[in-house]
Amino acid sequence: MKRILAITLLALTLAACGPPRKDVIVVGSKNFTEQVILGELLAQHIEKQTGLPVERRFYLGGTYICQQAMLGGRIDVYVEYTGTALTAILKQPAGHDSQEVYKTVKTQYASRFNLDVMPTLGFNDSFVLVIRGEDARKDHVKRISEAVPYAVHWRPGFGYEFMERPDGYRGLIKTYGMKFGEQPRIMDLGLLYRALFDHQVDLIAANSTDGLLEGHDLVVLKDDKNFFPPYQAVPIVRPQALKRHPAVRKALQELAGKISDAQIRRLNYQVAVEHHDLKEVVREFLRDQHLDP
Repeated sequence: MKRILAITLLALTLAACGPPRKDVIVVGSKNFTEQVILGELLAQHIEKQTGLPVERRFYLGGTYICQQAMLGGRIDVYVEYTGTALTAILKQPAGHDSQEVYKTVKTQYASRFNLDVMPTLGFNDSFVLVIRGEDARKDHVKRISEAVPYAVHWRPGFGYEFMERPDGYRGLIKTYGMKFGEQPRIMDLGLLYRALFDHQVDLIAANSTDGLLEGHDLVVLKDDKNFFPPYQAVPIVRPQALKRHPAVRKALQELAGKISDAQIRRLNYQVAVEHHDLKEVVREFLRDQHLDP
């Protein structure tokens, strides 16, 4: 009994010694590799530039879960994509001017949710349709429009969010008049490429910055009708956190425009394909960009 009491008292003492929630910045992320990389990048940079302790809450789920975590105050900042914010959260039609989409998202997030949208990190992570290179060469397919006649024989594989979003499956088939031979297989994002490699599906909806697009015989179909809106990566942050710790705003602003499409694809490849340590990959990137001492 005394031992149990002693352990309990020790646990309470250690908890009391930890920093209070108001002095901790909580960084969240969705549940795929790129998001965890970006979450770790924000976390490391905030730690270095502000000296504040950062709690990492990664793999939270999809867009809607992260949005609710922000509104509920469970996380202070995470990276969202402007096209996703516009269509999935704000429920507005897809736009194609990146500056206009960013302006709309920034204004609407402030007025409707009291959330700040920071400047873009520099890259655009669009949805893309991907097929095997052997199929593209056999059928002479390079564009989505060219794929329509063959889609009736293809088995598609999509993530849950792509199936539900207006800038996903429903909008795609309406814009291109695409019909598939069977209903899409809905699976975890991490399984899509394996299913494509193993011929379990013939077409997937992926992200343009996926590391697995490098080093494999895959073809990204050109969106020749410009269906997919711009998806610029932007940190979303609670203004309460910025008010308590103004240095956090400066740290996030320092990351503006610092990551290109090629760079994030390389980071994704290092973590997802080469299985390098996440924290070390991010640490090395920040050093190379002269962002952290």
